[in-house]
Amino acid sequence: MDKVRLRVSINDRYASIVKLVSGLKIATVCEGALCPNIFECWGEGVATFMIMGDTCTRGCRFCYVKKGKPQPLDLEEPYRVAEAVRILGLDYVTITSVDRDDLPDGGASQFAETISMVKRLNPNVKVEVLIPDFRGDLNALKTVVDVKPDVIAHNIETVRRLTTTVRDWRAGYEQSLMVLKYIKVFNPSIITKSSILLGLGETFDEVIEAMRDLRSVGVDILVLSQYLRPSPKQLPVAKMYKIEEFKILEDIAYKIGFSYVVAHPLARTSYKAREAYYEAIKRLGLSGNAKSSN
Repeated sequence: MDKVRLRVSINDRYASIVKLVSGLKIATVCEGALCPNIFECWGEGVATFMIMGDTCTRGCRFCYVKKGKPQPLDLEEPYRVAEAVRILGLDYVTITSVDRDDLPDGGASQFAETISMVKRLNPNVKVEVLIPDFRGDLNALKTVVDVKPDVIAHNIETVRRLTTTVRDWRAGYEQSLMVLKYIKVFNPSIITKSSILLGLGETFDEVIEAMRDLRSVGVDILVLSQYLRPSPKQLPVAKMYKIEEFKILEDIAYKIGFSYVVAHPLARTSYKAREAYYEAIKRLGLSGNAKSSN
């Protein structure tokens, strides 16, 4: 089996983010999901904040995030996230959450308040959000869309056939496609993104079918990554993809019509998010009111 090697470099910026998120009591998906890129991203001053606690109401079989009964919402959390963005001097921030099926709107209003507060305290920042499906509630989805984040990501995670095996029973392949479709219906100018984990037992043709399905609902940015089993409690890895296979799928994805593709074993939804956004808007002929990070 091929090995995935991770280069670790710990610098002062990494240490400052560790101290800040701990002091402000902010959860990050970087820590909660055991992201392999945490040292690289935090070392570059890039972090993905996870709002609404660290306990998920769903039980997806690939995910390491803690499951159970979440704590009540912290109404001061939007301000603390915005303040962290200000202190760190970030110009691009990604915000995600656990699933909160216990809340009437799935947490959409907390997303909206956090986005609004981040932009209010940091007028020049670009905000990307990685959202749950809100159980297919389009009113909840519109609550997030209406505050105009720059990117909205929602992951289908796997191919159609494996969805019921890999994801929680409340999730759904068609439901996720509907969420991505209606983001564009509500606001066509918002960039959309989705990710597929490879190595869960899918075929090459099924991956291509999933990519075509995502493009059919207008998804602009695609992330392809290798599934890495975080612990014995999660699904085993069925296949380790070679770098050459990622390159083949990347080429196919561009031919299908995606504006930007991140394809790498260690890629995750928020990995290279700033770069993906600026490259996507450039290729789409849109104005991001800022220069690329390249």
